Amino acid sequence: MTERPHILPPPPGGGALRRPEEPGAAFFDLDRTLMAGSSAYQFGRAAFKAGLISRRRLVADTWENMRFRLRGSTDEATDAIKERIFAMLEGVRVRDMQRLAPDVLAGVLPRLYPKMLSIAYEHQDAGRPVFICTAASQEMAELMATVLTLDGAVGTMFEAIDGHYTGRGGGPFNYREGKAQAIRELAERENIDLAASWAYSDSESDLPMLRLVGHPVAVNPDAELARIARDEGWEVLRFERLGRRLRVVAAAAAVGGIGSVALQRSRA
Repeated sequence: MTERPHILPPPPGGGALRRPEEPGAAFFDLDRTLMAGSSAYQFGRAAFKAGLISRRRLVADTWENMRFRLRGSTDEATDAIKERIFAMLEGVRVRDMQRLAPDVLAGVLPRLYPKMLSIAYEHQDAGRPVFICTAASQEMAELMATVLTLDGAVGTMFEAIDGHYTGRGGGPFNYREGKAQAIRELAERENIDLAASWAYSDSESDLPMLRLVGHPVAVNPDAELARIARDEGWEVLRFERLGRRLRVVAAAAAVGGIGSVALQRSRA
């Protein structure tokens, strides 16, 4: 079984240097918060290359990734992804899944928001450990935290016996209250004061995590989270530009169409 979320050994050069006067931490959701789009889609691309999913499934995931970038997550879509991943993992060797990591990271790393990484490193320099919090597997989340020189990760635990996944969870799925519960348990193990901590997320589904901490921040918020953040006076950061680009393209196309019609009429 994968080890429970914890503070990882510091990388060369060190991670957060914790200080008695700074008892908090910083928790970052991954999709649409640390990175543009969905890490699950990047996992799907790697799984397709490894022969674990079909081309048809990959095409469907591509469409879902576009919708996710524009609108954020929904409970229904997340439940569907969870069930699909659990079913796909049954009987798969843990080692084979770990070998997907280079392809997954190759898709994720170029999509990271530099400003969000800068904010994460500012927390580290202030003495607060920084954690990636995601529904992705604990192994993948910890690998990403190591590559980014962060201090740890809170991911989903998948049960494995004799080096093979069983298709069952090893704990609560790291979503909504499940994510908040995992963070509470981590804070208790690592003596983290949640009231002195920060949390960053894009989605209303992460309200349990955001309400855990003293400093919630909405990043590229979906409509519901934007409303709540406005009502409660939370800080809001925006980096996602796909929707804006599509609106500009649509407007340009509309203007071009109107101009073409006008030209044709002037020639008639």
